[in-house]
Amino acid sequence: MVIDGEGATIRTGLRMLDSQEPGIVFLTQELIAALLVCSFLCLFPVHDRYEKQLQPVNFDELFASLYDDYSQKQENKIWCIIHYFQRITSNMPKGVVSFERKVLAWEDDSVHVSYPDTNFWSTSVIPLCRFEVQSSGRIEDHSSEAVEVDFANEYLGGGALRRGCVQEEIRFMINPELISGMLFLPSMADNEAIDIVGVERFSSYKGYASSFRFSGDYVDEKDLDALGRRKTRIVAIDALCGPGMRQYREKYLLREINKAFCGFLHQSPCQQYQKILHENFDAASATSTSMDTSEASNSYEEIRNSQNDYDMMEKNNDIGVATGNWGCGAFGGDPEVKTIIQWLAASQKVLLHVEKSQHETKGNFGAQRPFIAYYTFGLDALQNLDKVVCWILLQRWTVGDLWNMLVEYSKNRSKGDTNVGFLQWLLPSIYDNGYMME
Repeated sequence: MVIDGEGATIRTGLRMLDSQEPGIVFLTQELIAALLVCSFLCLFPVHDRYEKQLQPVNFDELFASLYDDYSQKQENKIWCIIHYFQRITSNMPKGVVSFERKVLAWEDDSVHVSYPDTNFWSTSVIPLCRFEVQSSGRIEDHSSEAVEVDFANEYLGGGALRRGCVQEEIRFMINPELISGMLFLPSMADNEAIDIVGVERFSSYKGYASSFRFSGDYVDEKDLDALGRRKTRIVAIDALCGPGMRQYREKYLLREINKAFCGFLHQSPCQQYQKILHENFDAASATSTSMDTSEASNSYEEIRNSQNDYDMMEKNNDIGVATGNWGCGAFGGDPEVKTIIQWLAASQKVLLHVEKSQHETKGNFGAQRPFIAYYTFGLDALQNLDKVVCWILLQRWTVGDLWNMLVEYSKNRSKGDTNVGFLQWLLPSIYDNGYMME
């Protein structure tokens, strides 16, 4: 645990991170390996997990699927898990992984980022961040440091330990340490997201869904941060499932943009407990609850000495967002609307007053990521995305300008006044000129 100057405690060890309670857990990779061994051997109790809004975390259903209704994708998911165990038994990793539940406060206050209303978005004068269209490649292979979006189920991991094999489930197979979060992270509410920093990738793969195949070893060469975590930042955000026409109502546009905004928030400034963590991080206390500092890559003194550099990095970071067709595909969302929502959420910032050392200081907190890298995965509806994005940036629109256009389009779509996609509705000339005729 971490102690602040007034005697309050900030717990960082293995425990439940319940809904509506922002908190963070630090685990060594070695402890995670022990937890996954227990999952593999089906040792965790199951009788009350559904009542606690928790996923099953034992591997029995994954194994049983090979016999109940065999499929190659299921066999290859298991190969990823087996490969992970082969790797760690030959060379146990010594890093640290953090799991954080982030919460947008329902009630407005001067310390926490609250759940924005429609007026917040419609009046925003924040400029839009840089937008990079990636017509090929994968989110997990993005070349520069970025927050990598997990197209999550409200229950972290989705069908990873059952028959699921799309974006989230594949990520949990190639980075099996993610599975440990299913043990202590109940389902996400509309105002919540889950940040996971430090997981190591162990497997390569090819294919998707039914064509998914394990394709061999992967050596993760990402650097470690000041806390001993690999610089892989994953944010789990769950979109509306099967929204149909209701996704165009303003209430649900607001739900989706706030979900993404919560996910894209910078980690350290936006929650009071993390401010305390950075100011008072005590690895000696943490040893008893979360990490073995004698074996972690950064000792107590190293962590202490690097905190100023780490804080400066967080304040002046160039970490963008790597994402794609979140909430589309199996979830049934409109990819053009979801694209714009994520762009807006990544661009926005908020102003908080934070009391520090009995003096009130102001700070610009929020997402305000420097860029969003959007992987289209070859989706036809997004073939002209780069052209529309360039046009929007040339107009020098703010977050509020683009939000208001999205709301206007959605009202027209709900009333049946248009049935074209947002990009064509906004800039019909590109489509009329033969780039992509409906």
